[in-house]
Amino acid sequence: MLNMNCGNDLVPKIVVLGSCSVDFTTYAPRLPKPGETIIGSKFTTSYGGKGANQCVAATKLGGNTSMICRLGDDRWGTQYKQYLKDIGVDVTYVHITPKITTGIAQISVAESGENQIVIVPGSNGYLSKLDVKESADLIKSADVLIGQLETPFETTLEAFKLNKGIKLLNAAPAREDIEEILPYCSILCVNESEASILTKLDVDISNAVTALEKLLETGCDTVIITLGEKGAVYSSKHEPTPLHVLCDPVTPVDTTGAGDAFVGALATFLVTQKNYSLHQIIGAACEVATISVTKEGTQTSYPTKLNPFNKEFKYLYL
Repeated sequence: MLNMNCGNDLVPKIVVLGSCSVDFTTYAPRLPKPGETIIGSKFTTSYGGKGANQCVAATKLGGNTSMICRLGDDRWGTQYKQYLKDIGVDVTYVHITPKITTGIAQISVAESGENQIVIVPGSNGYLSKLDVKESADLIKSADVLIGQLETPFETTLEAFKLNKGIKLLNAAPAREDIEEILPYCSILCVNESEASILTKLDVDISNAVTALEKLLETGCDTVIITLGEKGAVYSSKHEPTPLHVLCDPVTPVDTTGAGDAFVGALATFLVTQKNYSLHQIIGAACEVATISVTKEGTQTSYPTKLNPFNKEFKYLYL
């Protein structure tokens, strides 16, 4: 069962260990084919990285957040740290890495909302076990610890071994060799392509039950597979009947960072809306992600102080 205790602090703590990157985003009518050059319509520079995206999404929804990360010794790193501080993130363990550049993401977005992303990790690759050791007290006491796979795997594993609360792993970008961390996961959250890599199935709604069963066998307590506009499916060792949580259809503008919006919202609602069932919490996280795809940008598209629990989210038994 998920450990929903909030410790001794009055406000539950959400700690994100992960990546911070600067997004360089181009918008065009469609995505280019291999070797093709096309004319775009707009270029923007903004803050991103899966870890920071999830932290900002949680912060905007009222979460009490701390970030553990490494930024580069450049103007982007200095500006990013100040930005996180200004929006209310605890930046005690946001460190500038000497003589290393801040991570970047090159993003192309089509009019359909589809995107392509190339990441250069930069300082994100220097987040180490020493950073975990330095922030050990914070990690141990976190009510929710969020990790991803854009920073060194062994660092995230070390942190998950320490935490006593809800350990939420967003196993993205997709990779195969993460079996060691899965038994430490209270919640494993993946999209269809990530689930396909881990299960060696071509995962979609038709075989989601099989995928959930295979992922639960790895040792996770709860598995959530997000399905984009189709919502999400989930199952738990303690509530083994798989459910499909639906979401409202919208016309997407930019899908970049929608999965991160989901994860940040999920973490926040797990500790601030404990009276609701898990399917309602997942439905509310889907609502946040859905809102984010109707606007351009990543962190700029995340809603602020939203309470989506004024409606009943639809679900189906699988």
